[in-house]
Amino acid sequence: MIISQSFNQVNRRKMNGPSAAVVKYDEKNGEDPKIVASGKGYIAERIKELAAENNIHMEEDALLLENLIDMDLGENIPPQLYAVIAEILLMIEEIEREI
Repeated sequence: MIISQSFNQVNRRKMNGPSAAVVKYDEKNGEDPKIVASGKGYIAERIKELAAENNIHMEEDALLLENLIDMDLGENIPPQLYAVIAEILLMIEEIEREI
């Protein structure tokens, strides 16, 4: 799942460019969700391009992204963000069922 921020404040985006974070969650192996990639500017654009090329669902959530973008790669997502992640995963499941 890719979390991107393409609708952040206009001035902030002009200065920093877009941002993106990649969350990996393997429910079958009982792993906690973790950050596997993140970046701003060109890196964020490239993450989003690769997601589109590989049919990986992207979700835009500025508040969640603010919390994820500064985390270290491989770091588990804090439990206080699980509810937001769970909502996004449920939306993805619904979208995949409709396809």
